Amino acid sequence: MPQPVVVGVDGSECSLTAVDWAADEAARHGRPLRLVYAWFWEQYEILAPAGALERPEGGTAADGVLAAAGERVSRRQPSLDVSVNAATSPPVPTLVEEGGNAFLLVVGSRGRGPLTSLFLGSVGLGVAGRAPCPTVVVRGAPQALNEGFGRVVLGVSGSEHEASATEFAVREAAARACELRAVHAWRRSPQDASHPDGEARAETVLAGALADALAAHPDVEARHEAREGAPREVLLRAAQTADLLVVGAHRRTGHHGLGLGLAGHALVHHAPCPVAVVPRQ
Repeated sequence: MPQPVVVGVDGSECSLTAVDWAADEAARHGRPLRLVYAWFWEQYEILAPAGALERPEGGTAADGVLAAAGERVSRRQPSLDVSVNAATSPPVPTLVEEGGNAFLLVVGSRGRGPLTSLFLGSVGLGVAGRAPCPTVVVRGAPQALNEGFGRVVLGVSGSEHEASATEFAVREAAARACELRAVHAWRRSPQDASHPDGEARAETVLAGALADALAAHPDVEARHEAREGAPREVLLRAAQTADLLVVGAHRRTGHHGLGLGLAGHALVHHAPCPVAVVPRQ
């Protein structure tokens, strides 16, 4: 069976928007969809006043949330093959483990709060920073997500480790039959005073980064955009007219901590569109 698109569900409106996005993505790529609910009350009981709440029935809550999400998927993409997982374990390791056999992980940008599954928000950040497969944090208003701009934006830093992110972005543009805009942020250095060719060097970086991936998808229309400024500011501006923003995860081999970098961290928190964080493969 093809690897599934896996989406974290906690019953919040934000997670249901993520379910919609994941269902469309699975249909676009001919993949099954997997709905995952992780429930781990013990981790958060200390946050509740003594006697304020009865201990919830996790299985009952999970069944209801997953059933509602499944019905939503059936209405939106009725031909999808859908499976579910109701896990009694913490959300981050649950989703990261699911990512070991996933085509893509999808989470919303925030969740219901500390006394439920805590799937999203900080958990979404943790998943994006640790997952072994590409992770999409679904941001943006539902209306904007449905209407679209016909554009995928790729953030290019020039690192040799960005090939996976580039391939992902080109593949997404091909599947959506939309434009790919590769954006590189550059800054002047003291040497630029005597050699004012910073923008030309940036264009060279962009052309080199895209060449191999575009060769596999010659029908994709790609544009280069070199902008002077801080990477997070340049990419946040570019994301204002994007359906998806793609960035690489900067992780060291064997390092299991967060690997988003300062720019990636800011984008996951503030981008006006879904953000794909792609680790090196």
